[in-house]
Amino acid sequence: MPRRRKGIQFSRIYTFSCIRSSFKEDYSQIGQSGYSRIVYCNDYENPQAASLNYGKNYVSTTKYTMANFIPKSLFEQFRRVANVYFIVVACVSFSPLAPYRAVSVVVPLTIVIGATMAKEAVEDWRRKKQDIEVNNRKVKVYGNNHAFHQTKWKELRVGDLVKVEKDEFFPADLLLLSSSYDDGICYVETMNLDGETNLKLKQGLGVTSALRDESSFHQFKALIKCEDPNEHLYSFIGSLNYDEIHHPLSPQQILLRDSKLRNTDYIYGVVIFTGHDTKVMQNATDPPSKRSNIERKMDKIIYVLFSILVFIASVGSVFFGFRTKEDFSNGRFKRWYLRPDDSTALFDPRKAALAAFFHFLTCLMLYGYFIPISLYVSIEIVKVIQSIFINCDQEMYFEEADKPAQARTSNLNEELGQVHTILSDKTGTLTCNSMEFLKCSIAGIAYGRGITIEEDAMARRIKDDKPGLQDSPSHIREHINELVDSRTPIKGFNFRDERIMNGQWVNEPQSDVIQKFSRVLALCHTAIPEVDNESGEISYEAESPDEAVFVIAAKVLGFEFYKRTQTSISLHELDSNTGSRVDRSYKLLHVLEFSSSRKRMSVIVRNEENQLLLLCKGADSVMFERLAEDGRMFEAKTKDHISEYAEAGLRTLVIAYRELGEEEYRIWQEEFLKAKNSVSADRDSMVDAATDRIERGLILLGATAVEDKLQKGVPECIEKLAHAGIKIWVLTGDKMETAVNIGYACSLLRQGMKQIVITLDSPEINALEKEGDKEAIAKASHESIAKQIHEGKSQVSSGKESSVAFALVIDGNSLAFALMGNLESLFLDLAIDCASVICCRSSPKQKALVTRLVKMGTRKTTLAIGDGANDVGMLQEADIGVGISGVEGMQAVMSSDFAISQFCFLERLLLVHGHWCYRRIAMMLSGDEFGFKMLFPLIFSRTRVCYFFYKNMTFGFTLFCFEAYTSFSGQPAYNDWYMSFYNVFFTSLPVIALGVFEQDVSARLCLQFPLLYQEGVQNVLFRWLRIFAWIFNGVCSSVIIFFFTTHSILHQAFRGDGRVAGSEVLAVTMYTCVVWTVNCQMALSLNYFTWVHHILIWGSILFWYIFLAIYGSIPPTISTSAYKVLVEACGSSPLYWLSTLLVVVSALVPFVSYSAFQTRFFPMYHNIIQRQGLKGSALRASVGFSGSGKAKIRHLKEKLWNRRS
Repeated sequence: MPRRRKGIQFSRIYTFSCIRSSFKEDYSQIGQSGYSRIVYCNDYENPQAASLNYGKNYVSTTKYTMANFIPKSLFEQFRRVANVYFIVVACVSFSPLAPYRAVSVVVPLTIVIGATMAKEAVEDWRRKKQDIEVNNRKVKVYGNNHAFHQTKWKELRVGDLVKVEKDEFFPADLLLLSSSYDDGICYVETMNLDGETNLKLKQGLGVTSALRDESSFHQFKALIKCEDPNEHLYSFIGSLNYDEIHHPLSPQQILLRDSKLRNTDYIYGVVIFTGHDTKVMQNATDPPSKRSNIERKMDKIIYVLFSILVFIASVGSVFFGFRTKEDFSNGRFKRWYLRPDDSTALFDPRKAALAAFFHFLTCLMLYGYFIPISLYVSIEIVKVIQSIFINCDQEMYFEEADKPAQARTSNLNEELGQVHTILSDKTGTLTCNSMEFLKCSIAGIAYGRGITIEEDAMARRIKDDKPGLQDSPSHIREHINELVDSRTPIKGFNFRDERIMNGQWVNEPQSDVIQKFSRVLALCHTAIPEVDNESGEISYEAESPDEAVFVIAAKVLGFEFYKRTQTSISLHELDSNTGSRVDRSYKLLHVLEFSSSRKRMSVIVRNEENQLLLLCKGADSVMFERLAEDGRMFEAKTKDHISEYAEAGLRTLVIAYRELGEEEYRIWQEEFLKAKNSVSADRDSMVDAATDRIERGLILLGATAVEDKLQKGVPECIEKLAHAGIKIWVLTGDKMETAVNIGYACSLLRQGMKQIVITLDSPEINALEKEGDKEAIAKASHESIAKQIHEGKSQVSSGKESSVAFALVIDGNSLAFALMGNLESLFLDLAIDCASVICCRSSPKQKALVTRLVKMGTRKTTLAIGDGANDVGMLQEADIGVGISGVEGMQAVMSSDFAISQFCFLERLLLVHGHWCYRRIAMMLSGDEFGFKMLFPLIFSRTRVCYFFYKNMTFGFTLFCFEAYTSFSGQPAYNDWYMSFYNVFFTSLPVIALGVFEQDVSARLCLQFPLLYQEGVQNVLFRWLRIFAWIFNGVCSSVIIFFFTTHSILHQAFRGDGRVAGSEVLAVTMYTCVVWTVNCQMALSLNYFTWVHHILIWGSILFWYIFLAIYGSIPPTISTSAYKVLVEACGSSPLYWLSTLLVVVSALVPFVSYSAFQTRFFPMYHNIIQRQGLKGSALRASVGFSGSGKAKIRHLKEKLWNRRS
């Protein structure tokens, strides 16, 4: 048996451990709807337990099962518009209406659908293997033989008694009974649940904490009544009936599946929820479905193509009806050789209308090649490979953390190239979330000589505002030199001040205040000391980086926290009288934990002099109002220092304390314990009220200033993104002064920018708040915000003439009113006109609301980036969510579409991969971009081809031309298998290579010339006008191919023996010209040739000849019109090869001509970079921080024209 952990009992340290209820409260919810679960603990033979029939612990995360894979997968496939059309055509192809054999339609459709289903099956099998591995994990279960034995997770049942050992995952949702610690404490890591890396403390009830070995469980039986399975991770309502006494249960006794036991040898627990009833599985819902703009438009294009298909089918049917009706006139048959007197209803001239209708159905099948059958499969393949390229990009690999970039979805690759607005968190996203204690204010005196990046940025601004200054101010420069010369190696401590370091604080006038200040830092926390057995060094495991920094600062100042016992904290303190180190122990009575709503944390301790002390630290917004009248001695100076620290970009906390009376503490403790033991709906409010009552009348000691440094490369990244025309918003919970100075440090705010500040910090509003009239405050606040927004719009309007850039700064209270109905659109209009926006003091909900406002208001692509659990709503609301895999856990990453480890990687993700992916996908579906006013050269482009729709229109319209040539007879121009393999083998593979490897410019040039990114933001490559232009291009190519082919080979000797070409020769020649034309069109369009392109483009053409030779060698019962047509007819005829050359060149001449014309007279931005080789400095001079992308591109083109003239 493992050694039992002794010594540390946390029973009275944390507020949750105060639950020692006699169950005086009525547990009214138990037994009602939603609270009906009953668990018989360790009582297998109880017939009532067997009758409950709870499920086992088997879990499945797969999308399909063996039984439903085929029907469910087919349903998924036929949700796509094109596939529905093709399955209908395949069914009708078995009727006499079909112009070709059914097998030629069914086989390609089966290949396409089968390939997609196979991909789904492979992905689901991977999930299945993960499920098998999890379900077969082993855990120790208490059996009927009164001993623990190994069993698989999937075999667990509700009520089982299990033993989980250190570093093992919990197999189900458990009720914690006891642990290796005497009082049932255990450490739990919940990264898999909420992404948080810090350890959580859990504690079993006192009545079960003595159950620590096998013998103690012989007679253990209990009854649990609790809530039904639900998705709420942080709540639990239930009761434990043990020894006929009811004990209330809380979330602190619940161990959730997929969390891990840490720093605890073992725990014993009872299974409450199993399998899909566990809270983690209840939360296992699919993320919000996101589709890219191009994908949504692609469905609309399919509808357009289908409309074109219906139109030309209708035209053909009308003509067919008239011609058929003319066959019977005055009792005589005009085209007697067609034997209309012996025809079916399909060609009966006496029922011309019915024959026309049947012909319409035939045409719907015949012209189905307008719709590319391989479109969806090709797009999926391309996107998956693009995602692999993103994952393997070495430039986005963070070596320190061994974390590469991760494309968690491939659906949104092209959206990365269309981002209009970035909404970013600050802490942990722009900054490192690696704190350093830099400055402090104690007794109204500022200490600390460090300098931040933000202060350096301020110095530069002062220099810019006063050109006469040749350098930073002298005192700033001295700070910089001192910081460099005396850098300390202590992690988390960058504080330098000889007045209080090295024990010199005892000589300060307010040494007693400094002593109390340091003690608060050393005592007011929940950190755990860990001693290195080899070096003897003490490290601290804390719930947040800030907390660890404060303990380290106290240690350096002479108050070293080194030991935590069951109810005490011990320090090595510097004695102010003797100058020697003494050991002092403080009895720890209560910890009032920090929360985002409380914004403060307190501990209640008793010192060796038997004094009761409340030590508190928290945000200035809640601390100053809690000071006693005689505790505000240093308030004014401390506020000034806090303001200075905020301007320097530092995170501040106020430090205070108070001494408690014995009677006051006794009364409060009774009230507090009653609130904690309550199980009513208002329990949390009762606890908050109790803590609020004791945390008043505080005496101010000072304030701390902690630096959260910017990540490497953040200023350069933001500047580059801004030059790309992307608007950047920062949504942060920091104070306005801190956020503004961070904005300057990271280049979000720049010199020359005019700031529009919207705030409710005005004398009028402050006066109303003191009166406490909430309605008057709300009305005045609303009016004030409306007025400030209108004033801001006036400033922006007047500044447009001078091209001045504006930045909008708004605080959280103002933002709440700005997001209200009638002000929402006004606020958005103002924000859109600004180059940068900073929202301060923003709550997680406000972040999500702002993201939704921008997304819905602009109707353009938004990207949200964050690193913490409070950013999840924002990430899921945005079109693209990017998670930073930093120190705040993985919840943001798990909720994101893309994951990177450093903010600076966003530059490459968007400007390189985003630009490439957008152009590649658009290239597969649309043409290259032109200025919207350049309609004339819009039809053709030198660099891009509307490949999918162009190639299908080119091929499909030759069928229409041939049918018109044959009096709309419904006769297909080509052999069945020619048509079937066109989209599958002869033209689909080159487009995949095009979508994967094509580059208009290199990665270096993408980063050097960020304005290239505007191509995606303006969506110039995928406009309806361009799509219709390339459809028209396909029509023109098909007309050229058809008429040039028919006039070159028909009505003259084709073979050496003088025979003319038949329909089978015309079909092969015309098909050859189509294959050559569409593949050469792609070859001419490429900017970046690889060996893959060569193999697939020329290989597709070669494969056509190989196929024709092999297929033509098959007996004519199968090959029909293709029988030896290449070997005996076409291959030996010079006219075939000359006609192919003539027709292909003729079909490409319009493309080449207009391409040259466009490049010469209407160059695009990438044309300027490619052909003119502009210097980087010249480009940068033409690109400002503000202004639209269109204006910047127009300016560059004017510059190019001036050079030519």
